[in-house]
Order: sequence, then C-alpha cells, then structure tokens
Amino acid sequence: MGFKELKQKKWFKILTNMYVLVLTIFVVWMAFFDTNSLLIHLELRKEIKKLEQQKEFLKNEITLDKKVLKKLSTPEELEKFAREKYYMKKENEEIFLIEYEDSLDIKKE
Repeated sequence: MGFKELKQKKWFKILTNMYVLVLTIFVVWMAFFDTNSLLIHLELRKEIKKLEQQKEFLKNEITLDKKVLKKLSTPEELEKFAREKYYMKKENEEIFLIEYEDSLDIKKE
C-alpha cells in the first residue's frame, strides 16, 4: 500500500486534519504536561478527601473535649480527675497505689 492509497483513506484524512492534530496535542498537553494537569488534579482531590476526613475526626475530638471540660467544671469532678490521672493528694494525706500482677509488665524468664 503506497502513500497515495493511504492518503485516500477516510480515517487518514480525519487524523491529518489540522484541527484534529491541534486538538489532540492540546488534550495531551493539558492531561499530562501542564501545571494544572489532570494528574495533579487527581492528587489534589485525594488530599482534599484526606483533609476532610481529618477535619471530621478533629471535630469529633473537639466535641468529646467539650464534654470533658463541661464535666470538669465542678470542683468535685476536677478533684476526682486530678486524683485519678495525676495522683495528686491533699496535705496530710497518703496515697497507696495498688497494682495487680496481671497489670504489670514483668518479663518472665
């Protein structure tokens, strides 16, 4: 098949049309090489989705912290929290920490 016969084919005429060539080059450029390419948009979309999930997680954490703060607004609850978490005590008071064997991290040899 020679070049003259190839030029007569309908698909060859369509593909060698100047508009089709320019459009093809433009689409390839925009999809892969441009600074705002399709690949960059896909990466940014993944990052946005990840950040939105993190935002929801942090909103839930904020609501839990607000509940804890509301609970600790009374002096009795604040004292209970300080005693349990930080082992604080009043003056002239002794604290005894009781640890059970199953809660200790002892390596058995």
